[in-house]
Order: sequence, then C-alpha cells, then structure tokens
Amino acid sequence: MKLVTAVIKPHKWEDVREALGATGISGMTVTEASGHGQQKGHTEVYRGAEYEVTLVPKIRFEVVVDDADAESVVSTIASAARTGKIGDGKVWVVPVESVVRVRTGETDESAL
Repeated sequence: MKLVTAVIKPHKWEDVREALGATGISGMTVTEASGHGQQKGHTEVYRGAEYEVTLVPKIRFEVVVDDADAESVVSTIASAARTGKIGDGKVWVVPVESVVRVRTGETDESAL
C-alpha cells in the first residue's frame, strides 16, 4: 500500500476530486494548508497599499491506495492540478506498513 499526499492550489481542488472520483477513488483526507515554495510568497495590493503574502493558501489531501494504483493516482492528480504556473503544488508517495479500519477492525488491503 502507498500513501499519496498532494498539496495543490485551492481552485484546482474540484477538478482533482472529480478526476479521482472518475478513477474510483472516493475516500481521502483533505485539509486546508498554508505555505510557500521557491517564490517565498508574493506581493498584493489592497486599497492602494502593497503588502507581502508570505503564506499562500493550499489544499493538502491524502489517500491510501494499493501499490498497483499509486502511479495512476499520482498521474491523475498531477494532470488535474496542473495550471503551468509557479505554485501548482507537489505530489509525493510513501509506503504504508499497515492500515486498520477503526469501525470494523479490518486490516491492510481489506481496510481500504
């Protein structure tokens, strides 16, 4: 099993959710996050005054999938979240040793 984690722009969340749903992925954990990458934030203007935005809003979500599905899930996320501009986000994959569904006690693949 693999844990696929992605951090993307908030306005791309619905596109990614729909793309994952089309591949059969429905269960995931989603959180609002803030951060910055190489650009270290950006400058905006509010009522004529410039100010620095150092933490940019993002969406972080995680989904646990079978090893065989991980590559296609990553590809789906990357293509649905891509805008071609700085700050599109990142996707990473880490191995999962064990999963337990709390409600039923099912473990590993049957818990997915």
